[in-house]
Amino acid sequence: MKAGMIGLGGMGVGMAHNLAKAGGLEGVYNRTRATSEALAEELQVTAFRRIADLAGAVDMILICVSADRDVLAVVESIVETVRPGTIVADMSTVSRATAQQAAERLAEKRAFFLDAPVSGGVEGAKNGTLAMMVGGDEAVFERAKSMLAAMATRILYMGPTGAGQATKAVNQIMCAGINEAVTEALAFAEAQNLPMDKVIEVIGGGAAGNWFLDKRGLTMTRGIFKPGFRLALHHKDLKICQAMAAEVGVEIPLSDMSVRDYEQLMAEGYGDEDISAMYRLKRRQ
Repeated sequence: MKAGMIGLGGMGVGMAHNLAKAGGLEGVYNRTRATSEALAEELQVTAFRRIADLAGAVDMILICVSADRDVLAVVESIVETVRPGTIVADMSTVSRATAQQAAERLAEKRAFFLDAPVSGGVEGAKNGTLAMMVGGDEAVFERAKSMLAAMATRILYMGPTGAGQATKAVNQIMCAGINEAVTEALAFAEAQNLPMDKVIEVIGGGAAGNWFLDKRGLTMTRGIFKPGFRLALHHKDLKICQAMAAEVGVEIPLSDMSVRDYEQLMAEGYGDEDISAMYRLKRRQ
């Protein structure tokens, strides 16, 4: 099985490297042609000029773009040339409804769709250690699993189309709460004039230890907010979560708080920083 990757942002480029390392990458496409051409030269694969060209040349198409409208636009280009039996796996974070719409459109061409969003940040994409939650037909998932394993170490089938995105919404809600808690706690520690490196070390070894504290604690307290996960993207994801929650009558107050906090930070020009830039706000409160 040969795959093509569409979308070479911070996540996509790391996943493309790991696919190439596993021998599964046929070519890449990116909206900015220079990006795809440079990576294709590095990996010795094809830089496709159009999505339709890529779609007609591979057995599996992998998508990693930013928003619902981007996914649907990509799918519209794919259906121009996609061959029956091709598997399209979307690793973007979008709504459950978008996943279902994409699956229906591809089914018209007898192609298969998996919603396969990932978690683990840029580091996980680079190291091939992402967690992947997958929705779609289980038999198609089993066919695709060996290719997906080049990018992720924890891959779980969650149910029918849209179940992967619903699970990713759970992840994003949890990330919002963790971000609020960790940044607030560290801002409190700083106000107590505690040695921040030691606070992070000792708290990280106890019941309150978590991935975010371990990976972002020291950098945020040193004023470094290089994006592993861009704040504006988490804001976009949480707006999706809010809409999904409203559909089923569930309240998500911590996520609502994060949306408001992110909007303040975005208004101040911090949208392209890591979500740990929340620390900027907590230090002022």
